[in-house]
Amino acid sequence: MSIRIYSIDQQIYGQFDEGRLVEQKPIGFPGEGSAVERVGTLFYWAWFQAKEDAFLPPHPHRGFEIISYLLNGHINHQDTLGNERSLSTGSLQVMQTGSGVQHSEKYEKGTSGFQIWFEPFLGEANYATPTYSDYQVQDFPVETKDGCTIKSIVGGTSPVQLVADAKMWDVTISAGESFEMMVPDGYSIAGLGIEGQSNWQIHNETRLVEPQEFVVCEGDEIGLLRVGAGVLGDSRLILIQVPSVLPYPSYKEVKIRLKVNKEK
Repeated sequence: MSIRIYSIDQQIYGQFDEGRLVEQKPIGFPGEGSAVERVGTLFYWAWFQAKEDAFLPPHPHRGFEIISYLLNGHINHQDTLGNERSLSTGSLQVMQTGSGVQHSEKYEKGTSGFQIWFEPFLGEANYATPTYSDYQVQDFPVETKDGCTIKSIVGGTSPVQLVADAKMWDVTISAGESFEMMVPDGYSIAGLGIEGQSNWQIHNETRLVEPQEFVVCEGDEIGLLRVGAGVLGDSRLILIQVPSVLPYPSYKEVKIRLKVNKEK
């Protein structure tokens, strides 16, 4: 197992609505130049922040399972499935985009959170009926243990269950305490520091992670991951567990095959 850290400079930045909405992307879209192109079923990860009230006009998606998780603020959502919904701090929306859906979003000034794409097997997902669902902060199970607060966001005990193999947690570690989890054989943990420094340790390797840095703990064997907060303050992180290797042809591979077939 190894721990790889990607600084802010190795991530990609984007903006929408004339800079009213900005994004830090630990994992950008193919061709955008981010140091990490994907981790298993984890295809894309953006940390968005609304500098002012912002609007994303209707735009299409297909195949991918897309979640938006709010750290704070407010979003109004509309889509071609007929949904008009509001999301606030700590809530989450899930679009299983299937055969295709369009949506638009309005962001209140000060809103921040994550849009994360997971890749199911697109050979099936592209033909599935698209769905939308959302969950409020009180819908998620929260465990408090040994100075840590663990909110299950996706998979496990969470009400959010995806087709793609993935689990996700929002973890706060009190100053001087630590959080431990067993990383299964063949799986990786992708993490993003939100607040405070943290020390990551697995086997004999220990690394210091600063806020906004992206971490990939890649496993080829079972191992105990220990993440500790410094003595000067709490640490908050988002952790995502996915297979280290995508277990079916990827979006990129499918596009290449289609292009080759068209050229024949």
